[in-house]
Amino acid sequence: MAVMAKKDCSVVILAAGDSSRMGRPKFLLKMPDGELFLESLTHQYAEFGCSSIIIVLNKEGVQSIQNHQLKLPPQTQIILNHHPEIGRFNSIKCGLERVSQHWFFIHNIDNPFAKRDVLKQLFQAKSDADVVKPVINGKGGHPVLLSGKVRDSILNEHKNDYNLKIFLTAFNCREVTVKDETILINLNTYEEYLEFYRR
Repeated sequence: MAVMAKKDCSVVILAAGDSSRMGRPKFLLKMPDGELFLESLTHQYAEFGCSSIIIVLNKEGVQSIQNHQLKLPPQTQIILNHHPEIGRFNSIKCGLERVSQHWFFIHNIDNPFAKRDVLKQLFQAKSDADVVKPVINGKGGHPVLLSGKVRDSILNEHKNDYNLKIFLTAFNCREVTVKDETILINLNTYEEYLEFYRR
């Protein structure tokens, strides 16, 4: 698949959770074609043209990456979250310390899809917004596209356990209607994964 020209954007992929309900690291789950979730996601963002792909992992996750020798794009950076127990907002902070581009996506490893058409729609709609999120049938999904203004505010926030959704209400948000239902996928249990795999 052709790779688009590099853009002034990056992605932070959040994969530092303990995946207790899944029973195994989500980023090592396999897509139907055999590619691992994390490999698939990073390649989707590389093909879109992200200049930097930042993956936030816990200590065990970093070790797993080394043991499994994942095939990741050259612009990938692995970031260790020393305190994943604090929660998702802290993982975001860890990732944003390496973001230099003005625009960046936040993507949860719970969803292995970053379809090019969705990313393109979000990126084209950014204009004067600070938060751009996809919506289908009235439901918001992922990933979300955020501006440098949001990045700076997150990094300057002293609380490490903030709820991102609440935090973003302080910024100018634009909702983009998409046709791709994969934006709603959120795989938390092995049963959900098996159902996803069967479909």
